[in-house]
Amino acid sequence: MSTETEKQEMLIVTGMSGAGRSTVANALEDLGWYVVDNLPPQMLRPLVDMVGRAGTSLPKIAAVVDIRGRDFFGDFQELVQALRTGTQVRVIFLEARDDVLVRRFEAVRRPHPLQGEGTILDGISAERTRLAVVRESCDVVIDTSDLNIHQLATTITERFAAENAAGLHLTVMSFGFKYGLPTDVDMVADARFLPNPFWIPDLRPHTGLDPEVSDYVLGQEGAREFIDNYAAAIRPVLAGYQRENKRHATIAIGCTGGKHRSVAMARELAKLLQEFPGVAVSLKHRDLGRE
Repeated sequence: MSTETEKQEMLIVTGMSGAGRSTVANALEDLGWYVVDNLPPQMLRPLVDMVGRAGTSLPKIAAVVDIRGRDFFGDFQELVQALRTGTQVRVIFLEARDDVLVRRFEAVRRPHPLQGEGTILDGISAERTRLAVVRESCDVVIDTSDLNIHQLATTITERFAAENAAGLHLTVMSFGFKYGLPTDVDMVADARFLPNPFWIPDLRPHTGLDPEVSDYVLGQEGAREFIDNYAAAIRPVLAGYQRENKRHATIAIGCTGGKHRSVAMARELAKLLQEFPGVAVSLKHRDLGRE
């Protein structure tokens, strides 16, 4: 017998056209929600049933339901109430001032879906009238008038991210400069200021993953100072990434061949960055094994 905590979780996103539904849908996808856009309200129940059969692989559904549903919207409240008997449902309504919505439609040079032969403002007024009752019964109302797309995405992340979920997924990558700079990174550091273990016969066949090489690299003058200070310098950057809703970032550390110094330094930096709140760290060695 299912309990309240075992119910399928659903978030229904609705509200005014131009208020940011697409931005919210993208933010929810980044948080791991299964998102379906432009869904007629009467398709909500079949969607829940279909995803329910997928089991725990799709525990959270988000459906974007808006005025494009036309006649279906009249049954919206009844359908939501029926869903609540077997599903944990929350309804979020996106709002914005008339002047803001007009500017947004003019900026993208698209008509309002309800304006017909009238003006954008006529369409907005008609939509407000149709959605008035729906708005009153929503669980969450967000006014996006003074939010840009990044601020709105951050608002959604703060409200709907899973508890203790990482706000930023950070990759620390080692690489070899002789194979070229990585193109998909946000910050690059250079470990070539340290002596190269390649020139020590006993260390040459090993890599920065081996204790003897790692101990040698980290024991060099300036190595520990660099790692500690670099991690401290990165801290406000990672915090800023999270405020700006940047969900993924990569930091690369290079040496000549990507085998010794960069590998050892990347591993040590990753250990320090794992202690930062809201950051999930993964480690990648791009060029290890190429020699």
